[in-house]
Amino acid sequence: MNASDRTPADLLRSALAADPARPLVTFYDDATGERVELSVATFANWVAKTANLLQGDLAAEPGDRLALLLPAHWQSAVWLLACSSVGVVVDVQGDPAAADLVVSGPDTLERARACRGERVALALRPLGGRFPQPPEGFSDYAVEVPAQGDRFAPFAPVDPDAPALSVDGVGWTAAQLVARAREDAAELGLVAGSRLLTGRTYNTWEGLSAGLFAPLAVGASVVLCRNLDRLDENALAARVESERVTGTAV
Repeated sequence: MNASDRTPADLLRSALAADPARPLVTFYDDATGERVELSVATFANWVAKTANLLQGDLAAEPGDRLALLLPAHWQSAVWLLACSSVGVVVDVQGDPAAADLVVSGPDTLERARACRGERVALALRPLGGRFPQPPEGFSDYAVEVPAQGDRFAPFAPVDPDAPALSVDGVGWTAAQLVARAREDAAELGLVAGSRLLTGRTYNTWEGLSAGLFAPLAVGASVVLCRNLDRLDENALAARVESERVTGTAV
């Protein structure tokens, strides 16, 4: 990663330039048996499409606030980086009534209806599948995102010193987020090529950092596990071995 990177979007661009083919996010849902592996290039393509949706169809601007009502999931990671690309502030599990936009999973739709702005729903089905019946009042992410462009350019430069993230009542600028992610990576023993397995939720900074930002900051990758508590010790040990995990944060 480059020392000059000051936003999460910068980190992703550097990762893409360094080695687009390497794995970045490997996602497991141990309630459904789902496994998805995204290379840097594939992840970056999803981010570009989502950022185009956000900036274009949803008319989001730098400084707008987006309530992110999603669990730890590979699509949640995509939205975090898409917001960084546009300059939208992510309020993790924030109040939809106080947000300009809301992005919701299937379990938080009623709460998300409090948002008076644009509402996007994710079914969180395997392979990014759509809702069998689109929720009323929401755009279905899986329907809207495929037609978006594969390259993204922001209408306005993203300010690294502007607010970027709020979680657990603490706000972070993009530059502060990147600096803290690098510190966390060092504490977790991550270096380029490391693979970190984590079962932490995305409701805390510690979960967001281990589950995305710290590995991204140093050229590592993450094995992101949802419902990890369903695995016994033997199954977890087998996953650590098969995924070539070098460290854990559970």
